[in-house]
Amino acid sequence: MDDQSDGGEGNSQRNPKLPVPGKRNILITSALPYVNNIPHLGTIIGCVLSADVYARYCRLRGYNAIYVCGTDEYGTATETKAREENCTPQQICDKYYEIHKQVYEWFDISFDKFGRTSTPQQTEICQHIFKKLLENGYFSENTIQQLFCETCDRFLADRLVEGTCPTLDCGYDSARGDQCDKCGKLLNPTELKDPRCKACQARPCIRETNHLFLELPLLKDKVEEFVNNLSVEGSWSPNAIQTTYAWLREGLKVRCMTRDLKWGVPVPLEKFEDKVFYVWFDAPIGYISITSCYTPDWEKWWKNPKNVELYQFMGKDNVPFHTVMFPSTLLGTGENWTLMKSLSVTEYLMYETGKFSKSRGIGIFGNDVQETNIPPEVWRYYLLANRPEVSDTVFTWADLQAKLNAELLNNLGNFINRVLSFIAKPQGLGYGSIIPDASEAESHSLTKRLAERIGIYVDQYIEAMEKVKLKQALKIAMSISSEGNAYLQENQFWKLYKQDQASCCIVIKTSAGLVYLLACVLEPFMPSFSLKVLKQLNLPPENQFSLCNEYVERARKPWEILPDGHKIGTPEPLFKELKDEDVEFFRSKFSGSQAERVAKGEAEAKKMAEKLEQTKI
Repeated sequence: MDDQSDGGEGNSQRNPKLPVPGKRNILITSALPYVNNIPHLGTIIGCVLSADVYARYCRLRGYNAIYVCGTDEYGTATETKAREENCTPQQICDKYYEIHKQVYEWFDISFDKFGRTSTPQQTEICQHIFKKLLENGYFSENTIQQLFCETCDRFLADRLVEGTCPTLDCGYDSARGDQCDKCGKLLNPTELKDPRCKACQARPCIRETNHLFLELPLLKDKVEEFVNNLSVEGSWSPNAIQTTYAWLREGLKVRCMTRDLKWGVPVPLEKFEDKVFYVWFDAPIGYISITSCYTPDWEKWWKNPKNVELYQFMGKDNVPFHTVMFPSTLLGTGENWTLMKSLSVTEYLMYETGKFSKSRGIGIFGNDVQETNIPPEVWRYYLLANRPEVSDTVFTWADLQAKLNAELLNNLGNFINRVLSFIAKPQGLGYGSIIPDASEAESHSLTKRLAERIGIYVDQYIEAMEKVKLKQALKIAMSISSEGNAYLQENQFWKLYKQDQASCCIVIKTSAGLVYLLACVLEPFMPSFSLKVLKQLNLPPENQFSLCNEYVERARKPWEILPDGHKIGTPEPLFKELKDEDVEFFRSKFSGSQAERVAKGEAEAKKMAEKLEQTKI
């Protein structure tokens, strides 16, 4: 197994991996979560968890893969949060970086590097790319009208303005200055009807200010060639292709890439020294700068398109920044950058009756799940089984209960426990914890038929994972467990033990091999579950799961996976039932916004303190 210490960075951070000639070198990123809040389940499934599953799969296949991510720390939202909490932007970033890191560690996310964008490396690389674009004529200067809040005495960045969406068939009254969350249309703050400063609610006025603009129309041909080639070659998800071509059909527009802020990468031009780069320009460059914090030889990953495949994971709201904006900035430098090959995009995960919202505190957040005492493997399984690949999906407590009890407990957990518990029974009732001999397995008709089915499932699993169809691959893996349960029932092993010892040995040893195979194919999805199965099989944690071609062939004969005479460990139930009263408790506990829940908790604590005080009196 991979060293999961230091938030999954352990060995990889001490001995950074570099591309290896002749191997598949895969660079994996997930959209950088914004630092100014606690990540919710939508963020987790939309980027970091999905990328983690693919990264773990790549390692099982023996590919040379690294997974980099980190917190997106610059910009308006951080400055605003710092004002709210009466501290500096750096203090906000330091605080929430640790919160993000801890949440992802709890979810078993195996980053090779989890970094951040507020680093000297980010400034250096960002400014280098800007200078190259400037030299090549892709930046221009212009005076624009921008909203200015006289009460706050500052220009208002896009996210500091709210108002009514100007789109005729929308009219959403809480549209942001850069985008309407309801209809998805990208906006300029001055387009909003009835704009208001988000900080003080005053109506802003319009003032003129100088800014730098990326000349996207001049890069149109390069971007279209990139999209036309890579979207096919890399099997981009349909929602990503649809969004990208909608942007291209609408026509690329000149985009302002600087802002009147202090917290960000400074613009390295004397005339613009009081401005910083906009998040659309700066944030995706974070992938590169975080890799440079992982290894000083970062260019071997990022300037090596012939030998490195770049796989990127994100929610649908991040698509244009990765299929148009980021490639444009790299292509415009004229340098030999590694461009995205494959793009996996999720739709939204909704919560019970509405949309997860960090700004409004609606939904289940990373710290909430830890309070439930439901283990990380269950949360990972539920989110991945419900991964919103084609359309929005809805998180409900009842559905979590159904999937845990029916699929994990009664299917997967039941199969593993039946097999290992029977092996662990003393001689005369079982096998005294020793894996029996199954030398005649290939002549056993039911076992031979099972092996053929398992071989097909393993092939389908690998095909789905190669195409980053994670939800489909998980379903296939769980089908192996269903086949195992059916195989046990069909053979009636409890009768065979008394009537046909040789056949029973075949069935039990084959089933034990399936237990190990399940732990292997489910490791990308539920790594902590797989470690528990290893322990119950009495195999050391460093025992390497593998899906390299040699092992895949061995999996076609599951009776050969574990050696004769191997002594297993102590079987234990792997999953615990989630009861109706638990579901009702969680639904009540996590209803409303996070702020309301905190207030409710504080009120209950106050009541309890008052009661205790009265008791003392």
